[in-house]
Amino acid sequence: MERPLSTRLRTALATVLVLGLGAAPLAAAPAGAAAPGARAEAGRTAGGPDVKELEDALRGLPGPDATAALVRVGGTGSWHASAGVHDLESGRKALEGARFRAGSTTKVVTSALVLQLAAEGRVDLDGTVQQYLPGLLGDAFEPITVRQLLTFTSGLQPGSSLGPENAEGYRNRFRTLTPEDVVAASVAKGPYRGPGEGPGRKQRYGNIDYTVLGLLIERITGDSYAHQAQVRIFRPAGMRHTSFPDGPDPRIHGPHNRGYQKLADGRVVDATEWNMSDRWAAGDMISTTADLERFLVALFRGELVPQPLLEQEMFTVPAVEGAVMSAGLQRFDAGHGQILWLKTGERPGYSTLIAATRDLSRTLVHSVNATDAKAQGMNPVAERIVRAAFGLAG
Repeated sequence: MERPLSTRLRTALATVLVLGLGAAPLAAAPAGAAAPGARAEAGRTAGGPDVKELEDALRGLPGPDATAALVRVGGTGSWHASAGVHDLESGRKALEGARFRAGSTTKVVTSALVLQLAAEGRVDLDGTVQQYLPGLLGDAFEPITVRQLLTFTSGLQPGSSLGPENAEGYRNRFRTLTPEDVVAASVAKGPYRGPGEGPGRKQRYGNIDYTVLGLLIERITGDSYAHQAQVRIFRPAGMRHTSFPDGPDPRIHGPHNRGYQKLADGRVVDATEWNMSDRWAAGDMISTTADLERFLVALFRGELVPQPLLEQEMFTVPAVEGAVMSAGLQRFDAGHGQILWLKTGERPGYSTLIAATRDLSRTLVHSVNATDAKAQGMNPVAERIVRAAFGLAG
């Protein structure tokens, strides 16, 4: 489970803004020399992305923090590039159109699916898990609404896992842990208890809420979650290279760059093949930067979820102390009036981010082949990309 946008980035951006360097108009100066191994195409318009800053963000790949990076910046002007290597063994250049594990950006797809069903009158967001999935939760649980699942305020405890990705998880990477197994382990723990606990009272980011939402989608539609995602989200948005693995299939099918994970003992191992079936509706999606950009634009324009529902649920953070997540997105105040709506996703070997201003004047999608995607802090390469894309570089 990865966290919302890291405290490390918040601190770094806060420092930049205090120095008065954060939100100046983006430069339109001629592009500098490309980063070694990078290939880019830029659309130069007034207020467009600062190409030199973006190229500088990708320098030094492969390096200790990442082996490759794929970046797409859109909105007013556009730019996309790849840097680094396809794999450490051959040293071949990274494939720009490569597929990758998109991690918890999957949650935004799941949220959009649930909100579509709500718009159709098939799901009541104030309806309960007990109503839609009878027997899933025991008597120990208070009623949990669909909206509370969407906003990570359900009070459910985490489910089972196969261990840390840099230790037991790597050794168990070909084992299967089904969504039902994950939920059953959560239910066996009972709800969080204590002062201030319970549904709607505290926001805890995690996978369990969206795993339950996946089960709800299947119960309501009588169809598989993966097929519903294809027909309701991927096809309408033109996401031709986005899919879910076939159950426990550990492979990434189609062109992709290799992903690597640094283990607790210091070894760096190939983590490309990994059974992610336990992540499912919370983090099992495989995509490309171009497809995720299409998704981001279609979603924000109201083409996938009706605008009134979109504003009410995805662009509104619940009134819970300390909450930063809406129904699948994170609100990030970058200062100087710039609000970003985003979602990160981290799986071994792959660190993903989708982010945009509400008016789509600036969008960013990146996949960084991080050597420790589950680290406490944000990957330094990813941090540089975010700073450069939104004009926050010092």
